[in-house]
Amino acid sequence: MTNIIQKNYIAGNWVASVSSLQNINPSNHSEVIGTFAQASTTQVKEALSAAKTAQITWQATGLEARLQALQAVGDEIIARCDELGMLLSREEGKPLTEGRGEAYRAGQFFQYYAAQVLRQMGEITDSVRSGVEIEIRREPMGVVVVISPWNFPMATAAWKIAPALAFGNAVLWKPSNLTPASAVAMTEIIARQNIPSGLFNLVMGPGREVGEQLISSAQVDAITFTGSLEVGRHISKEASINLTKLQLEMGSKNALIVLDDADLDLAADCAVIGAFGGTGQKCTASSRLIVTEGVHDVFVTKVKERMEKLKVGPALTEGVNIGPVIDARQLQQNRNYMQLALDEGCELVCGGNVDDSEGYYMTPALFIKTTNEMRINREEAFAPIACVIKVADYDQALAILNDTEYGLTGGICTRSLKYAVDFKRHAKTGCVMVNLPTAGTDYHVAFGGRKLSSYGSREQGRYAEEFYTEVKTAYIKAC
Repeated sequence: MTNIIQKNYIAGNWVASVSSLQNINPSNHSEVIGTFAQASTTQVKEALSAAKTAQITWQATGLEARLQALQAVGDEIIARCDELGMLLSREEGKPLTEGRGEAYRAGQFFQYYAAQVLRQMGEITDSVRSGVEIEIRREPMGVVVVISPWNFPMATAAWKIAPALAFGNAVLWKPSNLTPASAVAMTEIIARQNIPSGLFNLVMGPGREVGEQLISSAQVDAITFTGSLEVGRHISKEASINLTKLQLEMGSKNALIVLDDADLDLAADCAVIGAFGGTGQKCTASSRLIVTEGVHDVFVTKVKERMEKLKVGPALTEGVNIGPVIDARQLQQNRNYMQLALDEGCELVCGGNVDDSEGYYMTPALFIKTTNEMRINREEAFAPIACVIKVADYDQALAILNDTEYGLTGGICTRSLKYAVDFKRHAKTGCVMVNLPTAGTDYHVAFGGRKLSSYGSREQGRYAEEFYTEVKTAYIKAC
């Protein structure tokens, strides 16, 4: 059987390359999903040049045409969410229900920003000078580089690509090399639309080559990135030479507080969903469970009972709750953090078993007798590992939740309006959840964190306009 190499999409054409990479199924590491071309330096230059030209045409294109293109992309993704979700689950490892849900959400982003095309309104005001009128409007940034992660290969990319196009920009998309199949599938849908050649480009390849070329290019007007703090800092350093506009979503160490007055069944559900959904490979995962001493033991028992019912297995198998982690490297990192927790004196309640005979599997792990000073509670493991921290009361719980260099999401389970209101005001996180898992956000409102979790303006909803556009103020005097 001939091995078909999936190509990059550059300047309106699918193009081959001299190098390629195999995409491995994490549920069965003997299965190759496909082989994907790696963009060359010359091809990246061609994509940048084509994007610069196409963006000028796209900016002058009528709003109806932009709306129709984005609406068509969203409609097709949603219509094909079963098929696309299956592909996504095969290469990323999340259970099929989650894969389908992510594909559907990706389509919703395109539909939402299709509608936003017609909501781009300016302002008119009088000057302090007589006879002078002022018009304030937003214009596209120009060429936007999208660098997306592997844990949400379609949804995260969609919430960056859709607003970039809606507000009149050109896009170069560099997806993770761990999930190229989803990127090619979504690019095929975008490429079929009536948009200028070169407006949208897919450039697959390693960060150390393709990524480096993009973040250091003076032809790039803005970069939006989701990934690790380490890489985000590197992008900031390299892009600062050209003063490129940045939007960086990076690490996290989220916590869920459970108070004595909480509905403990609800709290246990929130903890399990928040900590272990997506195999713990979510930037919004609640890896710290801060529990008041009055309910600590009962809460731990309820969480353990739920964890023992979770089915770990291949992503496409019916009834599986936890799929494999993304690859062998991530599995080894999980092992290292398990050992670290034990070395620091944590007590393992359940889970943490590893099986890599066919895929990269690990059962969710729960530790107790942990403190917030331990490395296991300071560093982002990106693993299905949750640590319980026992506290005396709400004040201590809030102080510990805020005692981290990150600040993406934070949650609390309580029946008290007093504590819920206080928590909403004083949790130092970009997103706050009350009686809900820390993982799970809506597409029509702002998303982002504080401290080292985020840099730049917020993503999603109407707040995306701040990043993908720049303000122009025009002064007019009749004569």
